[in-house]
Amino acid sequence: FNPLRRIDRYLYETVHNYGMARRTDTDVYVDEVLQEVGLSLAEVKGRYPNELSGGQAQRVAVARALITRPSLIVADEPVSMLDASLRMSVVNMFKRLKEEQGVSIVYITHDLATAYYSADRIAVMLRGWIVEMGPVENVLGKPLHPYTRNLKESIPRADPDKVWTEKTGLTVMDTEEYTRSGCRYAGRCPFAMDVCRDTVPGDYQAAGRMVKCFLYDEATVGAEKVAAHVAGNLTRTQNFGTIDVETTTL
Repeated sequence: FNPLRRIDRYLYETVHNYGMARRTDTDVYVDEVLQEVGLSLAEVKGRYPNELSGGQAQRVAVARALITRPSLIVADEPVSMLDASLRMSVVNMFKRLKEEQGVSIVYITHDLATAYYSADRIAVMLRGWIVEMGPVENVLGKPLHPYTRNLKESIPRADPDKVWTEKTGLTVMDTEEYTRSGCRYAGRCPFAMDVCRDTVPGDYQAAGRMVKCFLYDEATVGAEKVAAHVAGNLTRTQNFGTIDVETTTL
């Protein structure tokens, strides 16, 4: 928001530009939309952006989008700048809009916990590739792609008795990860095979989701090994060091 413009001007202009209400009914319409996100016109009218909390500003931004009655909202890192105490209020707002108003939401985030809580389906992306996609319960409940597994394993449990006992030994990220002809995760994947380094994996179906990984390609490793990999029986081919810490359950 422009710090020199009052918040209500953004809302009024959106109503008028899209012809969502007559000018005499604008206040009533804007107030109805604001109440859908837990605010009211009285709370924001005449105020400037710096007079709102972070959570209120996010809600106003969503209300501005809702004024046009969209069927789809793209929310890019909507809670990344908010305190933990405010995050769930915004996430619950999106969940309520989805369930009560049927609004589809593309929720872009690095926060697996809020994604697990609010999403029906999830797509995990790595450098422009979707490497795993399916129902959120499947993908985050029992991840298959090595990158998704590592993402989940990187979340430490809040336990004061657990300490970091060993440094990770990850390879240095360089341009090769973007230019290699094979899988973009091969240089860091603990289960990489020779084929991974020079061939782009396809999109394979396994355990109710799509996985972009040769570990789940029957033509590459065979049906028996695919079944073993789905069950979690994987053999390391590269060792980058380990961290002795229990991981959290989402």
